[in-house]
Amino acid sequence: MRPIVLFLALMLAVPAMAQFTIKESKAFQKELNGKYRGEGSPLKPEDKKHFKKLPWYPADARYIVEARLERTPEDTLFKMKTTTDRMPEYRRYGILHFEIEGQPFQLNVYQSPELTKKPGLENHLFLPFKDLTCGNESYGGGRYIDLNMPEGDRLVIDFNRAYTPLCAYNEKYSCPIVPSENFLEIYLRAGVMEPEDHK
Repeated sequence: MRPIVLFLALMLAVPAMAQFTIKESKAFQKELNGKYRGEGSPLKPEDKKHFKKLPWYPADARYIVEARLERTPEDTLFKMKTTTDRMPEYRRYGILHFEIEGQPFQLNVYQSPELTKKPGLENHLFLPFKDLTCGNESYGGGRYIDLNMPEGDRLVIDFNRAYTPLCAYNEKYSCPIVPSENFLEIYLRAGVMEPEDHK
């Protein structure tokens, strides 16, 4: 059984505080497509054989948002449930406050002490979420975004980079279950759509 977050966090570098553009969103999507086609792909051999690209929503600037980070240093470690019996330790690093089309939202962002010991992942933050597309247009279990700790209290979230947990493609992966408080009451049509046939 393989943890999912380490796999993708190591695959793709995450800028700490960049003013993401649609061009960069598309470049990220193209790079992730390549990782799924290439050596070390998380896909099963029979699925990789026919794989062309992930089913992305069209990249949309509305879903590149600047969030205010409210840090929560008093929060303690807890064991996050996963799709297997693995219970990795996380702590809530903070609360991200942002707007999409004038509507206010917030999401908890998490940090894994285990991951921060890995070279290059010292500042890694984990953002799992669900929205109204989940179970219909996108994966029912939610989606993930990898972030880095900012120096200040502002952080850019590019939802065009939201990816589907690897356990949707291959049961050998152990995926964190999105905490119930990280549900967005909006149809967030950005990132990877439902991985129905992996083609």
